[in-house]
Amino acid sequence: MADRNDTGLLAPAERDLRLDLMRGIGQWMVFLDHIPYDIVSWLTLRNYGFSDAAEFFVFISGYTAGFVYGPAIANRQFLAATKRLLKRAWQLYIAHIFLFLFFIAQIARAARRFDNPMYGNEYNIYLFLEHPDVMIGQALMLKFKPVDLDVLPLYIVLVLSLPAILWGLLKRPAWTLLGSAILYVLARIFDWNLPSFPSGNWYFNPFAWQLLFVFGAWCGVTKAAKIAPLIRSRAVLFLALAWIAFSFLIVMTWHVPWLDALVPKWMIHIIYPIDKSDLDMFRLIHFLALAAVFVRYVPRSWPMLHSRLLQPLIAIGQNSLPIFCLGVFLSFAAHWFLVQIEGDILAQILVSFAGMMTMVAVAWVLNRFKALPDHFALPKAPAPEQVV
Repeated sequence: MADRNDTGLLAPAERDLRLDLMRGIGQWMVFLDHIPYDIVSWLTLRNYGFSDAAEFFVFISGYTAGFVYGPAIANRQFLAATKRLLKRAWQLYIAHIFLFLFFIAQIARAARRFDNPMYGNEYNIYLFLEHPDVMIGQALMLKFKPVDLDVLPLYIVLVLSLPAILWGLLKRPAWTLLGSAILYVLARIFDWNLPSFPSGNWYFNPFAWQLLFVFGAWCGVTKAAKIAPLIRSRAVLFLALAWIAFSFLIVMTWHVPWLDALVPKWMIHIIYPIDKSDLDMFRLIHFLALAAVFVRYVPRSWPMLHSRLLQPLIAIGQNSLPIFCLGVFLSFAAHWFLVQIEGDILAQILVSFAGMMTMVAVAWVLNRFKALPDHFALPKAPAPEQVV
């Protein structure tokens, strides 16, 4: 999403390393969650609460966009900011198409070489292999998406809507937030979504997920300071911890069947289904509870943010888009390798660790590359000889 280092609209403010840290942790979680039946994926958030890394990415993307482009629009640079956002949306689109093509090629090669059609069915590409002429057109229109490639189209749509969102948040913040909430409710009631091909809808419903994105942008345009006293209050801390504990207990019933009998029937009717596609309110509240606790106990000046221990994760977070693309390939490669060798728990741990370290190494290289100078001085031409 928005990277304030490439905006050039205003003088850059101090970078909030907490955002990079959470993006880095989220990238590891996405990589592990995309490896089926991986024992190491038990370390990820989705196994212990309603929300997962998706909520963190969408909120942080909105927050970063508000923090970077909000001041530019407030400074009457709306057209310049819009140009940058359109350019960013185009970059995301190109990244998605290239990721799509290489991902399809990777899966198709594995399925054909090892005569295993499971990969085509498991990753929803069998139609592409049968009708590539039709499916390429649908992919270019963001209607056809293999498994694990749903999030970039969501970001593209959200970034395209950012100029209007930020203008509204700066001019009428309360009305813009209210409008976002109303759109969220109407989308859930009337099942509004964008169509997929050959059937169904987008996995990440942009009409629903925009609420978290808009709230993040609202916080990013310095409105978070207005609710800071509320976030730091004991009442909010108590409610947040209570909801996190409640979420944990409910999720444990998914993993331990006999615990399910302890949940009252009336509560089951209220809770389920906890829908990710339409950003169920239980997921949204769980994320907000986690964010409130995180902000309370991890201040912006936390010394550990500058420690060597967290630098690998922060480096990953600072290169979120390329590392996400890399993680998609690594997760499939890890899955393929474990299937081929019928990997046990030790193999799952080693493969997962190798993938995570690969992401760290690539992020380090990307940071070193970005540190190289963009300009260089031309050599001075020799002075012309004087003719006597």
